Amino acid sequence: MKKLFALLLGIMLTGLLPEQITNACTNFLVTKGASKDGSVMITYSADSHVLYGELYFWPAKNWPTGTMVDIYEWDTGKYLGKIPQKSHTYSVVGNMNEHQVSIGETTFGGRPELADSTGIVDYGTLIYFTLQRAKSAREAILTFSQLVTDYGYASSGESFSIGDANEAWILELVGKGQGKKGAVWVARRIPDGYISGHANHPRITTFPLADGVKSITTKQLDKIYNPEVETIYAYDVVDVARGYKWFEGQDKDFSFSDTYAPLDFSGARFCEARVWSGFNMVNSTMGQYLDYAMGENLKNRMPLWIKPDNKLGPKDVMGMMRNYYQGTPMDMTKDVGAGPYGSTVRWRPMEWKVDGVGYIHERAISTQQTGFSFVAQSRSWLPDPVGGINWFGVDDTYYTVYSPMYCGINKVPETFAVGNGDIMTFSDNSAFWVFNQVTNFAYTRTRLLIGDLQKKQSELEDGYMKETINVDKSAEALYKKNPAEAVKFLTDYSVKSGNSTVMQWKELYKFLFVKYVDGNVKEAVPVPKGYKFHVPKLTQPGYGDEWNRLIVKMTGDKYREK
Repeated sequence: MKKLFALLLGIMLTGLLPEQITNACTNFLVTKGASKDGSVMITYSADSHVLYGELYFWPAKNWPTGTMVDIYEWDTGKYLGKIPQKSHTYSVVGNMNEHQVSIGETTFGGRPELADSTGIVDYGTLIYFTLQRAKSAREAILTFSQLVTDYGYASSGESFSIGDANEAWILELVGKGQGKKGAVWVARRIPDGYISGHANHPRITTFPLADGVKSITTKQLDKIYNPEVETIYAYDVVDVARGYKWFEGQDKDFSFSDTYAPLDFSGARFCEARVWSGFNMVNSTMGQYLDYAMGENLKNRMPLWIKPDNKLGPKDVMGMMRNYYQGTPMDMTKDVGAGPYGSTVRWRPMEWKVDGVGYIHERAISTQQTGFSFVAQSRSWLPDPVGGINWFGVDDTYYTVYSPMYCGINKVPETFAVGNGDIMTFSDNSAFWVFNQVTNFAYTRTRLLIGDLQKKQSELEDGYMKETINVDKSAEALYKKNPAEAVKFLTDYSVKSGNSTVMQWKELYKFLFVKYVDGNVKEAVPVPKGYKFHVPKLTQPGYGDEWNRLIVKMTGDKYREK
């Protein structure tokens, strides 16, 4: 079976072992007209087996003229070079800045010939430097273009979600080749009322050619703030493909995705299937693309954006991020690989062989290698520091809790902070390690304990949803009188919420471990009158009829009572 371009190029660029490279990350984009309250939402799961989940923070800062800033590759820490710093940078909480701009990404790799080892700006620098420099999604697109043009692009192909309080854009970008500065890219605004998504495979195919009004190229970026503009692309995006002899047709027939990262079975089944699964949760017509998602009909391609049956709230979007193909033929809890207790995950590698025949495990949105994920919610009717909420969680999305981090805060919770443990250093006060304790225990007994876990998960998230209604009102009123006090109020609330989530999850681990240890299920009962202590009610659920029948099928009479 062909490996994904991302896998091949990732190994080439980073030198990591194959088992360390995964088909990583999933994003969804929700426009104002598709959300219940008129907010724009961007989601992101940062997935890697060696990524530590923590909440990044950069304070706003003024810089002396002539300041240079060092660039290090986001994934490897490799030094890439220096670029000039802006005179003023904005504060950034995770992947959202103080102006409600949010950015997510998924890596698609693309043709290996397009890699450029001489570039300085990698995809991580693009994201976090742009967040420190852009006040809107369109300014972010402009910043992307300037950075790769001036300093060269150092990563493989990427799809980006870019949102602000009014718009959501998908931008797909790949280098031009060794020693060729810059990148070729296309950005499209998601039509209001629609949602989009991407998951490690480029999704922009053909696009409207420049007309100077609704579609422009990088030679017309002076028009980027015209609200009629809905497509922006590198002026040479087609020419570069022609130079490599990858495309010979008319410009109007040029497909970014089909040219720079041709789709194969693994691209559909491992990547596009995740987008389909999220769409399928909110649109009742997506069944027509099931054969595409399963890699059986690559010509039946999904649209770039779809309209949900009903408008979505943050809780609905969190649900999309908690997808393991439940309710579909790819449901990961429904076959023998799930074990007797219906685990939602599969241990890697994803591809394996039996007697020389290749097989796969599904790659779902909800996965064990997630470092962190978020739902960034931007709301145009509120002051920026109040309007943006980064609903942030760590570890597997199905088992996490999304805590509210307002975009205007000037400090993050200690339990989520950078430096509190790392991928090789356990910390019992770290959100990442606390959630991994619960999740990894849950993987072994999922069917039994998931009810207890989700009860606590909903209690916390629903509580935060209700609390933020009043926090919004109080912070907005305070902001009109004293912006600094409003920021302090929001910071105190966000820090308290994040730390509280982790403390309550530590208590949940104790509860689950006591209740389900050793294959038993124990429930406390009152101490009977005249007794010194109580004996808990004990049940032993065993493996269940279906799994017992499988044991008999595989072992015959070996365990039959004589």
